This record gives sequence, C-alpha cells and structure tokens, in this order.
Amino acid sequence: MSDSDENFNPDIQNLKIHLELLIEEGSVEVPMLPEVASRVLMIANDPDSDAAQLSKLIQGDQALAGHVMRIANSAAYTPNASMVSLQQAIARLGISLIVDISIAASLNTKLFSAPSYAPRLEGIWSHAVCAAIWGKEVARLSKKNVEASFLCGLLHSIGRPAILQVIHERSLDSGLSVSLDNALLLEDRYHVEFGKVIVEKWGMPSIVQESVQFYQDYQHAENFSDQAMVINAASKLADESLRPGDITLDTVFEDIVFADLNLYEDDLEQLKQQYEKVKAGMEAMRV
Repeated sequence: MSDSDENFNPDIQNLKIHLELLIEEGSVEVPMLPEVASRVLMIANDPDSDAAQLSKLIQGDQALAGHVMRIANSAAYTPNASMVSLQQAIARLGISLIVDISIAASLNTKLFSAPSYAPRLEGIWSHAVCAAIWGKEVARLSKKNVEASFLCGLLHSIGRPAILQVIHERSLDSGLSVSLDNALLLEDRYHVEFGKVIVEKWGMPSIVQESVQFYQDYQHAENFSDQAMVINAASKLADESLRPGDITLDTVFEDIVFADLNLYEDDLEQLKQQYEKVKAGMEAMRV
C-alpha cells in the first residue's frame, strides 16, 4: 500500500479493489467505437482510398459533416477563404487533416457518462485534443510519424473518462460519495490499464495501442518507443498549454523527453512558436 492509499477511507479502498478486479478480469466496459469513426479509420489506412470516398462517408452523417465544415472554415485552418463543400475542404486541407477532424468530432466526451464529473470529462477531452495537435508538431520537428501522432495523442488518456464512469456508476449503486480529489487519484493510477483495454478492443493500430500503454514509460515500449516518446512530450506540452495564466514552455522543455527526441535549442524555439497555432486548432475542434 502506498502512502497515498493510507488517505483512502474503507469505501474508497473497496472502489480501488473494484477497479483492479475489472482490469485483472478484463471486464472493463468499453463503449462502442462510433461506426463513422471506425469507417474513417479504415479509409485512412487504405492506400487505395481517395477523397471522394471520405467525402461520401462524412456527408452520410449530417451532424459530422456540419462539424467538419465548421472546423475547416475556422480561422485556425482557413483564415482567408470560405469553403462551401467537403470536396473543396479535402482538396484544400488534405485527407489527413480532414481525417483528424472527423475522428476528433466522433470520439468525444459523449462516449462516456459520468454526470458527477462532467467538468472533469470536458477537461480530459480538451487535454486530449491539445496533446493530439502538439503531437503532430513534435513529430514533425523530431522527424517521427506525423500522421499517427494525432490519433495517438487523442487516445492517450482514453482510460481516464472510462474510470470516472465506473466511479460514477459504482457511487450510484452503493450510495458512495467520492470526492473529486479521490476520483482523480484513482483516475491517474489506473487510466493506462483502462486505456490499454479500450484501444485493444477497438482494434486500433499497434502504434496507437503501444503509445497508450507506454506514453508515460516510453523506454519500455517494444516496437514504437519513438511514438510513445512523442506522445509523452505532447502530453506535457498540453499540461502547460492548458494552465491559466502565462505559458512557460521553457520549463517543459527541461524534461528529459525532449533530449531523448534529439530536439535542440533551435528546434525547441520552433516548437514554442507553434503555441498559438496549437491553441487555435484546439479551440476550433471544441465540440
């Protein structure tokens, strides 16, 4: 038992045991991956797919189509022109970016139900989107896999809302009252294990699965340590970017992960200059 466990009352200890049993038995309840997200991923991973297929798929979901067009026409992506069709948006912005936008619109806090922790769910999603956008910037500068970085960043913390849903449901069933502080301790401790189960059951690519499992411990990733390293850096940049007040990315850059990525002073300066771009992209993608 760790020192922090000693602060848990017996009810919270029982909740901790319940979470561990779910992980051990592989019985974590995983929400259905939205069909449109699954099909978008299939198109993205199919070398024979084209813009027309992607456009047709998105147009089949009116809400998604409207959301994609709103983001595509935002100042973050199209500051000087207005696009009137998905085909035009795909041609202007590229398939890869439209895929990112579509997946972010499909995978959001609505996948999980934890009304007791609604503000926290929103915070988790904001951080995930921010990490996804930072991930592409870090990957680009460190010459890693740029296209995979958005999805890896978006899903790196997918276990967090899943844990909050379990806590919320368990609280309703047993009459427990779990403070936000205790919920956050449990979330932080077990989100990697929950996230690993979720992305496995969703059949995500191996690079995504390993990034989720090892982003905090990238040295032990077997096949995609570079990608896990990128997401580690992106998550830390998102932490700082979402803090109120002045942004001090210089402090984040002192972390060993940036040296491990072989990013030098000039690279970090270029990364710092992407902050406003990241912030604008994150605001544009808010659901």
